[in-house]
Amino acid sequence: MMGVAIEVLIVDWPRVEAASPGDREELLVDAAFGEAYSDDLFAHGWSWSTRPGEDWFGRYAFRNTCGSYKPHFWAGFRWEYMRDFVEPKVREVLDRFNDALFWHGLEDSAGVGSGLPERACTWEADLLLWCPPDHLPIIAGWWRQAEPHLEGLREPFAQYAAERDGWIKTFDSFAEFLIDWGKVITEAERRGWGVVGLRC
Repeated sequence: MMGVAIEVLIVDWPRVEAASPGDREELLVDAAFGEAYSDDLFAHGWSWSTRPGEDWFGRYAFRNTCGSYKPHFWAGFRWEYMRDFVEPKVREVLDRFNDALFWHGLEDSAGVGSGLPERACTWEADLLLWCPPDHLPIIAGWWRQAEPHLEGLREPFAQYAAERDGWIKTFDSFAEFLIDWGKVITEAERRGWGVVGLRC
């Protein structure tokens, strides 16, 4: 995953699909890097355009990632190392939540996955994540079940997943990463939008 970056956007799905297929990637790139943002693209949290007619997207910057895809990749590995030691009901919902968003190796390595219907991306855009609006209520439901139990992950993380080097080294960084994804998903669900992860 060297050199791969991700820009996470929530988008009004019909607005993107109203553009011609060949124009959708440019539309998303403009949304990710347009004039709406400050010089610091990595400032944690939401960015919203204030330009007229540009109210169809929001950009979310994850904390302590500098836009890199590596933390998403490594968070998946941390989860894989610890998941067998997590209470089964919490493990089940986090398996699904994590697999739907950033860790797509569970189905191969552990025999589990999100269970969401397979849907190939129909947009001509280089995306790491393509999550249509009808998936959002399901994923947000998993997050609402999992969030109250995050503190219970501290001990299994410390015992089986903590690392001295690399990304997502501590439980706090892992929990913050999940919380950030939870914010993205719940806001997209609230608006009836979808989520995309643009490869940069």
